[in-house]
Amino acid sequence: MVQYNIHSAKTHLSALIEKAAIGQIFAIAKAGKPMVKVIPYMQQTENQQRIGFLKGQFKIPDDFNTMGQEEIIKMFEGSE
Repeated sequence: MVQYNIHSAKTHLSALIEKAAIGQIFAIAKAGKPMVKVIPYMQQTENQQRIGFLKGQFKIPDDFNTMGQEEIIKMFEGSE
């Protein structure tokens, strides 16, 4: 991986941003020690829909809203 020192990165920021935008990954270093890794920012495309992606993968029980209701009441009110 290509590495640039902070001074060089500040001086050539526009060019480095262009490199990252086309997919080139590089590091910015301070005193020869890598400090950050620069990677391109990838926006989600319109066809990457997350809502409903698990549809049909599992079934919610009909009694979901009342599941464990007796046990919860016993925990709060004490057992009788």
